[in-house]
Amino acid sequence: MIVKNHPSLSVGAQCRLLSISRSSFYYELMGETAMNLDLMVVIDKQFLETPFYGVQQMTWHLQNSGHAVNYKRIRRLMRLMRLTPIYQKPDTSRPAKGHKTYPYLLGGLRIDRPNQVWCADITYVPMPGGHAYLCAVMDWHTRRVLGWAVSNTMDTGLCLSALRQALDSTGVVPEIFNTDQGSQFTSVEWTGALLEQGIRISMDGIGRWMDNVFIERLWRSVKYEEIYLREHATLGALRTGLADWFKRYNEWRPHQALDNLTPAAFYQAALVRIAASAEEMKPAA
Repeated sequence: MIVKNHPSLSVGAQCRLLSISRSSFYYELMGETAMNLDLMVVIDKQFLETPFYGVQQMTWHLQNSGHAVNYKRIRRLMRLMRLTPIYQKPDTSRPAKGHKTYPYLLGGLRIDRPNQVWCADITYVPMPGGHAYLCAVMDWHTRRVLGWAVSNTMDTGLCLSALRQALDSTGVVPEIFNTDQGSQFTSVEWTGALLEQGIRISMDGIGRWMDNVFIERLWRSVKYEEIYLREHATLGALRTGLADWFKRYNEWRPHQALDNLTPAAFYQAALVRIAASAEEMKPAA
């Protein structure tokens, strides 16, 4: 809204009219230092090995490894990376003020078919010159990744992109969608998109880290098998690498928990069984 070379109003006058400080107009967001970026990679790798490490334990580990860090820095970096230790505590994933949260619907629920429950989560992605965020949507029963998106910002748009891809790729909507209580998933934009499709919303309760355990395992695999190995320099290169990896994960990798089928094959076989069962139940003409 501010025009630098306005013929009659200076930048200062325009700022006063908009009730903002002049310094905020000239402020340019600074990226993380090279030291912090290196620390974030170390933290991310260690967290995959010991996901129960909180700020204090992570700080002690880094100090014992020769890094001159304090609690304040590690707390800020872990918040930036959206890392939450998996022990029960009163502050798991906090919704933003004013955001509505929804009850947990999966307690005691038997999940035995595809598209019954979908889940989504966000993870931090280290890159040589900065970092990005990855959001993925997974079918709970078959472990198939239905949609994903990457961005250099962790906002609701990232999650909506992954959701749209999942809906477009399957042509169906799930009965229930489960997430944590992060601000992206409690936003009006996200919950409104689900409710508009008639999807019931479920959110993890406090300390219920196990509720998204399947997608947490996915993060470990994609990081060790793609992200850490390739060190993609740009978002474009990262998207290309992830597209290849998710295709291999869905279509080439068998899972013992899925009767040694791939997620895509198990998903399709389950749909065929459901269709056959529905056909048998039809009344004879």
